[in-house]
Amino acid sequence: MTHIELSLSPSAHPSPEATVTDPLEQWAASVTAAEESCLVIDASGVILAASGPCARMLRQKQPLEFMGRHLLDREVLALIDFTAAGNELAETEREQIPPLLALSSGRLARSLLRVRNSAGIHTLDAIATPLRRNDSVVGSLTFFAAV
Repeated sequence: MTHIELSLSPSAHPSPEATVTDPLEQWAASVTAAEESCLVIDASGVILAASGPCARMLRQKQPLEFMGRHLLDREVLALIDFTAAGNELAETEREQIPPLLALSSGRLARSLLRVRNSAGIHTLDAIATPLRRNDSVVGSLTFFAAV
């Protein structure tokens, strides 16, 4: 059986003047420059950074418009269910999406999400990993891919 391990680190080649030791700040800097659709939230669910592709995928806004807002803000992430009607996702289900589940469980989380934006309705694959400082979960990093 094949075994695959994934190791993530925020910056392979930090600049000499970089003295940032906070993992959230390191990941936020990496996400801001990323070409992949990804975002970083803190332990309370507030968005610290989003990549340009992520901003366009979720609501077609600039990444800076997301910063400082809670991930479940309906203006940021318009989650809908998988019914034909596409009703707004129930509050209890909204709290179980991968970025937040990675925070509460301290483990990798993955799920399909259905979102509505100005371009229509889209299904996204979301995979999130908790970010830690020492033994505490201090945030999560999520990658999105259109399905």
